[in-house]
Amino acid sequence: MARQTPRKDHLIEVALRLFSQKGYHACGIDLILAEAGVSKATLYKHFPTKEDLILAVLERRHQDLSDEQTRRIEEIQSQNPNASCVELIGALFDGLDAWFQGEHFCGCNFIHAAGEYQGAQDPIHQMAKRHKLSNLKVVETLLGPKRKDMALPILLLMEGAIVLAHVCQCKEAAREAKQAAFQLLKGS
Repeated sequence: MARQTPRKDHLIEVALRLFSQKGYHACGIDLILAEAGVSKATLYKHFPTKEDLILAVLERRHQDLSDEQTRRIEEIQSQNPNASCVELIGALFDGLDAWFQGEHFCGCNFIHAAGEYQGAQDPIHQMAKRHKLSNLKVVETLLGPKRKDMALPILLLMEGAIVLAHVCQCKEAAREAKQAAFQLLKGS
């Protein structure tokens, strides 16, 4: 995905960090402006509303996460062109584990967004939903048609790991969820 202008890009990066740390409603435009070192005119030139900025942040985060998933899967496939779906699904859990172990883990931007923008038709809630459904599609694709019915249980393990890692500071949540996913796949 091509990046925007440097200022727009910078605003998205600053807003992503602040929204992740403080939440969407709690983080005001003035704080974003101060942290980004830009004027209100510059902000509103790129993002007419705060909601437009939030949507851009979520789109950026979605793309970054998708790129990371793709990189991990391609890395496994380059090492083993005949990698099993279990190995490929394992790569998704390994990505979660790396994220949870990072010093900047603040939970899932999309879960937070859906929680703060609860109306099912709200564009921010809809973006969070698209992200989660996109993840489901990735899992379905990796599992293939014969095991497609296991995609939702696998995604539930992934999402549960994210929540436990954030709410309970359970740093090993992805590793435990990975083992549970492997057990599910063995039984299918």
